Amino acid sequence: MTASLDTAAGRAPETPRIVLITGAARRIGRSLALGFAARGWDVAVHYGASREEAQEVVAEIVGMGRRAVALHAELGDEAQVAALLPACIAALGRPACIVNNASRFEEDTARNVGYELLLKLTAMNLGAPLVLARMLFDATPQAALTDETQRSVVINVLDQKLYNMNPDYLSYTLSKAALQTATVALAQALAPKVRVVGLAPGLTMQSGDQTPESFEAAHRTTPLGRASRPEDIVAAALYLADATGVTGTTLVVDGGQHLVPLPRDVMFLTGF
Repeated sequence: MTASLDTAAGRAPETPRIVLITGAARRIGRSLALGFAARGWDVAVHYGASREEAQEVVAEIVGMGRRAVALHAELGDEAQVAALLPACIAALGRPACIVNNASRFEEDTARNVGYELLLKLTAMNLGAPLVLARMLFDATPQAALTDETQRSVVINVLDQKLYNMNPDYLSYTLSKAALQTATVALAQALAPKVRVVGLAPGLTMQSGDQTPESFEAAHRTTPLGRASRPEDIVAAALYLADATGVTGTTLVVDGGQHLVPLPRDVMFLTGF
């Protein structure tokens, strides 16, 4: 199966700016999609299993007067990932920005880590962003070598725990650490046509079996008295998308969460 296009609509502006956001149907990805649209971007809404939610996001964006399309791809399948950019171009045009937001988050530790989960998370959390960055470089015109207005940007969503290490969720952490290193390597390799930057949120939305009480308690254990909110991540992504002098670095947006060393993931320290 290759990436599939569900729906596209809305008006086309004279000079549209287009963004492709992975995992844009739900949670932070949804906030990013709506935030970019509110800033005047047309949005390719990638989804994996959340087709109905993706179509709802598309409808909201079209209601804002922007164009949008829902694109399906399993990020663990290289062929499907490789079909995403051509599908976006066919529906909306060449994206100036790709936000690698989607990631798989599953629990394992050094005591039970194994090839199966490690390779699955690496394919989704690292492989897909690498393929999309490569394809965006190929799609960016040669004029971008001298014309900054033609350049593109990749925003890799990372995690504050890379700056505040703990041993929980080992395979996930390793995949994000590799993506952090790739952000620097890609920024070097793809310049000047493509900028590559990282964005590292902290605890932003309630996850898994976490209770509202434990989520709020964890949120407060930061220097600013709260960790990141969806609107913080949106504002940071919009800044990075337009920050033409920034590449090869990561912006940590977490209310200072990474400044408070924790021996375990907050999920375990605050209870469920």
